[in-house]
Amino acid sequence: MITISLCMIVKNEERVLARCLDSVADLVDEIIIVDTGSTDSTKEIASRYTDNIYDFTWIDDFSAARNFAFSKASMEYIYSADADEVLSEENREKYRILKQSMLPEVELVQMKYANQLQFGSVYNFDEEYRPKLFKRKREFIWEGAVHETVRLEPVVFDSDIVITHLPEKSHAKRDLDNFCRQVQSGERLSKRLHNMYARELFLAGEPQDFANARDFFQESAADSGRDGEEIAEACSVAARAARLAGDTVAFFKYASKVIADEGCSEICCELGRFYEELHDYDEAVIWYYNAAYETVPILSIKSGEELALEGLARCYEELGLEEQAAVYREKLHTKTNG
Repeated sequence: MITISLCMIVKNEERVLARCLDSVADLVDEIIIVDTGSTDSTKEIASRYTDNIYDFTWIDDFSAARNFAFSKASMEYIYSADADEVLSEENREKYRILKQSMLPEVELVQMKYANQLQFGSVYNFDEEYRPKLFKRKREFIWEGAVHETVRLEPVVFDSDIVITHLPEKSHAKRDLDNFCRQVQSGERLSKRLHNMYARELFLAGEPQDFANARDFFQESAADSGRDGEEIAEACSVAARAARLAGDTVAFFKYASKVIADEGCSEICCELGRFYEELHDYDEAVIWYYNAAYETVPILSIKSGEELALEGLARCYEELGLEEQAAVYREKLHTKTNG
């Protein structure tokens, strides 16, 4: 049977920490808690479960904090958890079986992260696989009878363990502020973080967040080092930022770049909103319809579903076409209520 270190980074988690630890503490062999500046009773609660509590000065870098926590682990595997996660009884048993039977060559175990959509997270799906259990000391192995090479890709096992995500509030504002600080410092975001920043803006961003991000994404839209997906993301953010700022010229500049390619639901929704605000409901209907039925979302699934259908219902109602408005209200009801 393998041994496991639970590693967590926490800050002001007094309301949820015990719930998380109660669901996993007896499944692991060591608990490492790294506190990044709590001002509540988080550390007192953690002390009921472990003596391995460390302070880490927060430097706006989650990776640095997690790496510090991992450095304190001493077991064969490391389980990375957040305080707002919970394992149900069914999944606790699956975890116990996994621990007892896992083959030693497995270097990374993925578990299903569930309940994403309920809390307005940056994700467009309710359940996804995430790496959660890591082999602490990785063994490098040569492969190939000829042209031999060291195996660099980890041996990954996709388990059927489901972790329920139960945050008390959205972390979007915290994340958007963090992204803003990064780009204002001149940091170039990786493709993954570029996508995450754009998605978080479309899913949870306020007008000021778009204003803060505008320069970065305008520069990104003109960056020859970005690929087509990144440029479409950048143009979508830049177009909304321009619309919110009342900059019509810039709005059409960035919207046109996307429409000239394959288009996307986000830009079609932006054009629908633009014409709706001008009370040109006939034109708005065209773009909302395109958002719902002729294009696909690249950042927010709601752009191709709820937002487009809501726009169609509003515009048909303004046009006095109540029958059509009722059709889209019913489609919206079906979509949002299953």
